[in-house]
Amino acid sequence: MHTQSDESLYHQMRSGDEQALEVLYDKYERLLFSFAHRFTNNDRLSEEVIQEVWMKIWNGRVDFNTDKGKFSSWILTITRNAALDCLRREKRQPTIEVEERDGGYDEPVERTVMQRETATEVRDAVNELKPDQQELIELVYFKGLTQQQISDQLNLPLGTVKTRIRSAIQALRKLLDGRER
Repeated sequence: MHTQSDESLYHQMRSGDEQALEVLYDKYERLLFSFAHRFTNNDRLSEEVIQEVWMKIWNGRVDFNTDKGKFSSWILTITRNAALDCLRREKRQPTIEVEERDGGYDEPVERTVMQRETATEVRDAVNELKPDQQELIELVYFKGLTQQQISDQLNLPLGTVKTRIRSAIQALRKLLDGRER
């Protein structure tokens, strides 16, 4: 089931498939919590927001529409609205500036959160690489050095640097692909 699209899992879940709900929950739990926490700055409130979001989705009180954007953006929009509702009930102010919406799902705050979450996943995966692979990825992608500059800095032949970078990227891709499942 893990290779199915979010949209497919959503429709299965709406038909009562609890396993589809579980797959979606596992995939989005961390992202939604960190997103809610940006608004609430409170673990308890963030947990309440996430519980409310999943209950709304499971009970069909909100509907996903593919014409308005991606599933991930939709669920972040629901989380955003639930966080704001929760803060209103608690008579608190959001801890980030809230922008007005135009009706679509793909909004700047959601994109920023998705990008940060992706960057965190990449950093975590890089940390799982062998130390020499970590160093190469760091030099190429985070410090922006050319392969020639790396060759000079590490005192290695250029061909060796190219081969090792390719190997490090393949290892990183394998780690990241494993996380998506």
